[in-house]
Amino acid sequence: MTMQGRMAGLTGLRWGPASKGAARHLVVLCHGVGADSQDLIDLAPAWSHALPDAVFVAPDAPEPYDEAPSGRQWFSLRNRTPAVLDAGARRAAPRLLAYIDAELARAALPPDAVAMAGFSQGAMMVLHAGLRRPVPPRGILAYSGALLDTPELAAECIGHPPVLLVHGEQDEVVPFARAGAAEAALTRLGIPVQTLWCPTLGHGIDEAGLSTGALFLQRLFA
Repeated sequence: MTMQGRMAGLTGLRWGPASKGAARHLVVLCHGVGADSQDLIDLAPAWSHALPDAVFVAPDAPEPYDEAPSGRQWFSLRNRTPAVLDAGARRAAPRLLAYIDAELARAALPPDAVAMAGFSQGAMMVLHAGLRRPVPPRGILAYSGALLDTPELAAECIGHPPVLLVHGEQDEVVPFARAGAAEAALTRLGIPVQTLWCPTLGHGIDEAGLSTGALFLQRLFA
């Protein structure tokens, strides 16, 4: 059930629905820096038990990874100044949102029938783009990511989609402190936040994170 397609300039993979019927939901899976759409599409079979009528799509980030000969990136991490990272996310966000709109149209789904999930830099992107989407997503799942330091977020945030933050306390790539900072910032904005902190997990997704994500998605579309 996995196939390649090009939507709004982004290449992606598609999986489902597992029910073989018409799609009722869309779940977007955004990979981390240096990876590609293959990295997260394997979440689809696991989560399809909770959402058998969902189509899962995993776009390739728009830029080649600038630190290696393979892989993709949503924006460069060579300069990690907050303003530079924010500018990179702002460049990528319209393409991601256009891809989502095109996939919703392809599945004949309404604009709000989508949830956004991401890992690492992909988590940064779904938080950045999802909180600003003109029609808010049903919810946002952010694994091992961070909320970019954006002074304008309070003014730009549209709606208050629920957010699930999952992070390993032993993360050596995106420090665990970034998860707490994201929770505090989102809570100040009045956004419902659910968290799962994994004491022995590094930079990754474990079974607890997968099962918590499945239940979160199921509740979003109940």
